[in-house]
Amino acid sequence: MHSARTSPRSSKGRSIAAHAILLTYTLIALFPVFVIVINSFKSRKAIFAEPLMPPMPGNWDMVGYTTVLQQGDFFQYFLNSMTVTCASLFFVLLFGAMAAFALSEYRFRGNLLMGLYLALGIMIPIRLGTVAILEMMVAGGLVNTLTALILVYTAQGLPLAVFILSEFMRSVSDDLKNAGRIDGLSEYRIFFTLVLPLVRPAMATVAVFTMIPIWNDLWFPLILAPSEETKTITLGSQVFIGQFVTNWNAVLAALSLAIVPVLVLYLIFSRQLIRGITAGAVK
Repeated sequence: MHSARTSPRSSKGRSIAAHAILLTYTLIALFPVFVIVINSFKSRKAIFAEPLMPPMPGNWDMVGYTTVLQQGDFFQYFLNSMTVTCASLFFVLLFGAMAAFALSEYRFRGNLLMGLYLALGIMIPIRLGTVAILEMMVAGGLVNTLTALILVYTAQGLPLAVFILSEFMRSVSDDLKNAGRIDGLSEYRIFFTLVLPLVRPAMATVAVFTMIPIWNDLWFPLILAPSEETKTITLGSQVFIGQFVTNWNAVLAALSLAIVPVLVLYLIFSRQLIRGITAGAVK
């Protein structure tokens, strides 16, 4: 009879293949970033003449970065984007995980309807309610505040978070949770100390899919927080894009500077995501 166990050599081979696939996808995804960064250090003429060539002594030009640092308060824009993104991710993960735990753990009348209602948020774009959202923010005195953006992005990310995390919550062993209850742990202790550590790959997945749209969004910062004190980096970069003339050196420099924080956040959250993918590949 053949053994049902997977040989170490086969598991190692699948692990190498999984890492190779991830590396390939990463290189493909980073190629546009590479093109933006190298062109941000070149003159305007070289950007259009040789867009794929790296910067050389003959076409090296830092005018884009000089313009970005001199025109507008881009450090404040960075701080605003980081504040909105990190705060929104925190609330999306916290409230999304708690709602997913409640829907997957407790059976009550309307459980299924509640899950379907939350899932509708994935299919219905939140931008359809822009007018109503703006009216609520005006009534609450939250226009031109970062709080308005955090509230909107939290509401935007919760449906996807609940949908993904609830499926992972159902896979957590009931014996583990019941053992915690027998030991006298409260439901909050069970949630934070037993369940959350087991669904970290799923939370990383939610964070990655939620982070990029928040950082790159232009619509709600333009509608809810267009003042100079609350501009995000995406909105602040639009100052270099005109109807007839665009300062491409400054645009590429601003995009290159904006890429750095989001790459750092992506690397932080993607570690758990990659661990989950490679762990599933070698089972």
